[in-house]
Amino acid sequence: MALGFVLWSMERFDRQRFALCGKTIESLRRNVTGLLPQWLEGICRIEERRSENRITIRMKGRENDFYLFGGKDEGSYALIQGMTLAGVLFDEVALMPRSFVEQALARCSVEGSKFFFNCNPESPEHWFYKHWVLRAEERNLLYLHFTMADNPALSPAIRGRYERLYSGVFYQRYVQGLWVAAEGQIYDMFDPKRHMVSELPELLDGGWVSVDYGTQNPTVFLLWRQGRDKKWYCVREYYWSGREQMRQKTDGEYADDLERFLDGLRPRAIIVDPSAASFIALLRQRGYAIQGADNQVLTGIRRVGQLLQEERLLFSRECKHTRSEFSAYVWDEDGTGQDRPVKENDHCMDAVRYFVSTVLQRSQARVKKRPKGV
Repeated sequence: MALGFVLWSMERFDRQRFALCGKTIESLRRNVTGLLPQWLEGICRIEERRSENRITIRMKGRENDFYLFGGKDEGSYALIQGMTLAGVLFDEVALMPRSFVEQALARCSVEGSKFFFNCNPESPEHWFYKHWVLRAEERNLLYLHFTMADNPALSPAIRGRYERLYSGVFYQRYVQGLWVAAEGQIYDMFDPKRHMVSELPELLDGGWVSVDYGTQNPTVFLLWRQGRDKKWYCVREYYWSGREQMRQKTDGEYADDLERFLDGLRPRAIIVDPSAASFIALLRQRGYAIQGADNQVLTGIRRVGQLLQEERLLFSRECKHTRSEFSAYVWDEDGTGQDRPVKENDHCMDAVRYFVSTVLQRSQARVKKRPKGV
């Protein structure tokens, strides 16, 4: 789509401005503009001014400017306000706020301007689905529905591997391309027979602790260590519910419990949601390395689900509360169309997600960004 957008704009216009929009400018460069020189080699001349978030493209004596924008939140619409555009491309439009998208569309006042959209499906209540996909004919929109099977770059073996990574709502959206509601059990791929182990393998040194800190709600510690088999194991859990026990512990008591929980093991870091500021400060005073948890809920749920599908995330049978929550962790069917879990039976689930998103995902990102030639 990016290739088509650039070639269309260069054939139709000269000395005009266009917008390339992503969730963030970083993701836009990674997924779209970073590949343009390779795709357009021998066809166009491309010059990027990163400090201005601008790309100038020249072809057949014509020259146009393409500005990069990130539509990450409701305040992003101000970034594009006041421009005059001949076209706009939205990469993953369903991840952007409606205010930003509509402001960008309103900027396309040049005669002959067009809009290009792409995205993975979300909820059928999503504003883009209701106001654009369902009204495609009315809006003179060419709507193309693709599934993973339509990707010619994927071999049958690779496509099969990706299909096995997903289940439930994520399978329907990312593999089948369907705008479906999230409902039922979130981790429907979890199977105690597959994911709970009685005996742990030989474990590597170190480890991590992920914490979901509560006041009246339960506080959870999960200890994670990697086995020689390269899989990750939750080897033990701590669970204290002040509401159930009729007594809320202080930060100091939780810190003492954490020390006993570790039983002499010195983890690489304690992963805590940054909102638990006083508890984090106390742990730092006691000499623990602290890492702020990545709390992107839907992205984290998808990552955990992938690891469960691959059986790379396993749990000791001692983790009884974690096992119980896997069965009770469900989507909220409140009718608003927003994908979110029910805020019950989710404390161990939050701690699992913190570990996967903060440690495993970032470590994979570091591997992918290794220097050229390595």
